[in-house]
Amino acid sequence: MSLDSPVSRRLLSDEVFQRLRDSIVRGELDPGEKVKDGELAERLGLSRTPVREALARLADIGLVEAKPGVYTRITTLNRRDVEKTLAVLRSLDQLAVETAVPLMTEQNLGQMRAANRDFERAVAANDTSAALEADDRFHAVPITVADNPVLSRIIEQLHPQIHRILYRKFSTLLGGRNTIEHHEQLITVCATGDSRAAADLSGQHWSELGGHINRLFDTNQLADTAG
Repeated sequence: MSLDSPVSRRLLSDEVFQRLRDSIVRGELDPGEKVKDGELAERLGLSRTPVREALARLADIGLVEAKPGVYTRITTLNRRDVEKTLAVLRSLDQLAVETAVPLMTEQNLGQMRAANRDFERAVAANDTSAALEADDRFHAVPITVADNPVLSRIIEQLHPQIHRILYRKFSTLLGGRNTIEHHEQLITVCATGDSRAAADLSGQHWSELGGHINRLFDTNQLADTAG
């Protein structure tokens, strides 16, 4: 949904938060871009209150940064911050996988297979949004099965920080056969019930992703400013 589409009166703060978050992920609001609650409120046809609430929540998850009385802006893409976020996500995802594997059913494995088929179709169609949505559904299966609300909440908060890089550089980071094959390998290992091996495989994938992102910073394909 476009940032400029009218917002319903129901759950305004949540809807504004989701709209702004998605606009940041898709790059409609650029890293370092200054934003004003009054201008955003006017674009959305709202009062400033839900917009301010949404911006505060975005600041809490690291997508917006503010210097009171000076600026509110979209957080820059900073190598050091990205590395820290990836390290936390890698550990949390490994914990989710290791916890989930002994509890997985054939239905859960089927959900992962279906998500990977959707991912493969989206990659073939060069549909970044659909591919990331399918990738999220794939990884959401072990997170859901692990049934740890704290873990789920933290992963949900951190994902958008990486998604905005994936959205910009999808073909470089996730668009090849290697991600599809990684998904297939993870399903196979999960099906054996070897939780440690599955967690190790998941960690390896996150480490590879981190290496790819570092190369993008090295070749100046991503901003690297401390702000």
